[in-house]
Amino acid sequence: MSKTLSNKSNLQVLYEDNHIIVVNKRPGDIVQGDKTGDKPLSDIVKEYIAEKYNKPGAVYLGVVHRLDRPTSGIVIFARTSKALPRLNKLFAEKEAQKTYWAVVKQQPPKESDTLIHWLKRNPKQNKSYANKNEVLDSKKAILDYKLIKRLDNYYLLEIDLQTGRHHQIRAQLSSIGSMIKGDLKYGADRSNKDGSIHLHARRLTFTHPVKKEPLTITAPPPTDPIWDACV
Repeated sequence: MSKTLSNKSNLQVLYEDNHIIVVNKRPGDIVQGDKTGDKPLSDIVKEYIAEKYNKPGAVYLGVVHRLDRPTSGIVIFARTSKALPRLNKLFAEKEAQKTYWAVVKQQPPKESDTLIHWLKRNPKQNKSYANKNEVLDSKKAILDYKLIKRLDNYYLLEIDLQTGRHHQIRAQLSSIGSMIKGDLKYGADRSNKDGSIHLHARRLTFTHPVKKEPLTITAPPPTDPIWDACV
């Protein structure tokens, strides 16, 4: 697994204003501090803001949502205490449309479909299991996918989430035999050299929490031969 961002120069900012900042997370970065003690993306963004706007004191930054460590793509942070609860409400009420790209080895049974499962999380394994029927302590998970490109040995899927569950895309695609490239935890036959998986938060559409304007933000995937072939 690649380590966290070493400095602010590696930060790819996709959008920023007085209230929010949206960045393109690299695989291997953690969004918020955890038990690993690795430097989180939130700290890097704070340093970037402090330097760019010459802020002498502590920088306010609210974490709105997270991405799995081996995943890349769009992460939004709140820059003001006014924006944070509004963004939290927006995400909680599913008013932010999240679109992902996933590269899979095995073509799905259908070129497009809606997957409905009941996901049960195992905290000790940090893994979720997809069930066709409801089981104790499970949560309903729904996503729509479509095949958008055929590569030489892989397939590119575009996924729209209707729910936001732990490892939802990874678990649901694995359950139909279309494991994400590099995702050993969910059945891929081999890992990627850098510990990443080929899952990317590609696009986010939402209403600005303060300006009330519609925003659609798109993040380029990481640079590697397979992602390059997808774009």
